[in-house]
Amino acid sequence: MFDDGDDIEGPPVRRSRIADLADQPTSATPSVPSEAPEPVSVHAPELDPVVVARREFAVLLGEFRRSAVLVPLDAGGDLWSAGQGGVRWICAFSDEAALARFAVARGEAGREWVYQTVLGARLLDVLVPLLPGPAGVALDAGSAEGGVLFPPVVGVVPDAVAVDLGGLR
Repeated sequence: MFDDGDDIEGPPVRRSRIADLADQPTSATPSVPSEAPEPVSVHAPELDPVVVARREFAVLLGEFRRSAVLVPLDAGGDLWSAGQGGVRWICAFSDEAALARFAVARGEAGREWVYQTVLGARLLDVLVPLLPGPAGVALDAGSAEGGVLFPPVVGVVPDAVAVDLGGLR
């Protein structure tokens, strides 16, 4: 139990490491390390473009998994998807404006686009495995930025339906 002033019991407050640092006393003069810091290598993992790109993708994937996206439905009422390079891509859009840009790019802006709102995690974890063969999600296809692909690989879709990359990671 913690006391927040209104006598309501609740979970203890979790503190982050940065909050712990804020509680440490400060001095008027900063401490000087006894040794000079080692120079940063050009090949340090923090500067490796592959490592940086993987971290950025992981953040993007996490945001997608927590977001509700719009998935248009085809004439049969199924999620609209398209095949490309042997992969079935479920097309999802971050908002109605992105879906509208896609419709314009396809030359189909005049027709009605029926869509369903689906959580990104549900698309990847539940719906992708239901499709025959390799499948992933294409987010905001037709956008000026080019959209984002969430391919059928380990770490994005369930391992059971992921495509083997032959040891490449």
